Amino acid sequence: MDIVLIGPGRAGTSLAIAFTGAGHRLVGVLARDPARADVAAARFGCPALTWDADLPAADLLMIAVRDDAIADVVARLAGKARAIGAVVHLSGLKPIDLLRPLGDLPVGSLHPLQTLPNPEVGAARLAGAWVAITTDDDLLADRLFALASSIGAHPFEVADESKAVYHAGAAAASNFPLASLAMARRLFEAAGVPFEAAAPLIRAIVENAVTMGPEAALTGPVARGDVGTVRAQLAAVRAAVPDLAEDFVAMVMATARVAGTVEQIGPALT
Repeated sequence: MDIVLIGPGRAGTSLAIAFTGAGHRLVGVLARDPARADVAAARFGCPALTWDADLPAADLLMIAVRDDAIADVVARLAGKARAIGAVVHLSGLKPIDLLRPLGDLPVGSLHPLQTLPNPEVGAARLAGAWVAITTDDDLLADRLFALASSIGAHPFEVADESKAVYHAGAAAASNFPLASLAMARRLFEAAGVPFEAAAPLIRAIVENAVTMGPEAALTGPVARGDVGTVRAQLAAVRAAVPDLAEDFVAMVMATARVAGTVEQIGPALT
């Protein structure tokens, strides 16, 4: 596919590296900062575009800007996408109808379910990642599935009306474990134990959650309904790192709900 990229940031450039590596072609780059567009254009051997000119002919226009900037980008490009075959944004949250003002062309979204910390690492991580596809156009769906598959990713459909709850799931999967691990690190440090000692345990738990399911992978005193152990842990947290006590209780209760042990564990936390 011939692709025009708007927004050569981490996500857009990660995808551009992966797509061009799979044989697709970048035919233009547009950015709010002209210098950034120049750098990306030189990297991919394509023109740096300007906001006051029509977009070049391309199979796909890929808008890779932050969620709250999509509508503004679309407004600025209205009437300038006459040679574009289809358009997508990369938001896992925003509806595809945001793209309708660009004209009578198929619209959709393509959201990589992966962390992309920088373009090089991001491009490498896209192989094997899952990619959420949203569109109401069957032909575009086929083309986006093929595009994602061409970089070794696993495409799947997400309905527009389900995107917000899907995005909440993505946020929970990517951020909530980090909150619990930050807590664990402080508790280990309070005990004089290096956080690195937990690395094999963390990796095993994540693998179990993916292969067995989170509920089946659950282990420990909360899952067993071991009230005495939970009480001892909470007392130790309150003594050693008191500012974590409230969050520790919240984590224990969330775990008890998954385990079905709230009736046993709840009273131990008062």
